[in-house]
Amino acid sequence: MSFKHLEAFFEKSVPFNQLLGLKVVSTAQGRATLRIPYHDRLIGDSSRPAIHGGVISALADSAGGLAAWTTLKSGTAVSTIDLRIDYLQPAGLEDLLCVADVIRTGNRVVVVSMSVTQGADEVKVAEGRGVYNINQRA
Repeated sequence: MSFKHLEAFFEKSVPFNQLLGLKVVSTAQGRATLRIPYHDRLIGDSSRPAIHGGVISALADSAGGLAAWTTLKSGTAVSTIDLRIDYLQPAGLEDLLCVADVIRTGNRVVVVSMSVTQGADEVKVAEGRGVYNINQRA
């Protein structure tokens, strides 16, 4: 199944995703992988320096939402109900990658786990869990 329309929507129709430079790496049924290329404007702590935690959270939430969307029929959308992010270590000055996997799709909500990594060694900088409401479009 192709999710090209969702990928295009995430990259081109969501202004906040464009601001972050968010890129869709891949999508599959129940899974989404997104990347944010490193840029100096993403630094939150210039004394370390480290990428701002809000960037990590936004990446995880976006990946979780996209993964949730891949499990739904046409005419539905998702909105975040709950998001938990555990920051494991400071994010260095390189690209961020997030893999999101659907744990369960119910009648009203979708539960997703997310892992945010950096570098060729895929160092885990954060992990999260999101719950997304399933919205029927009119």
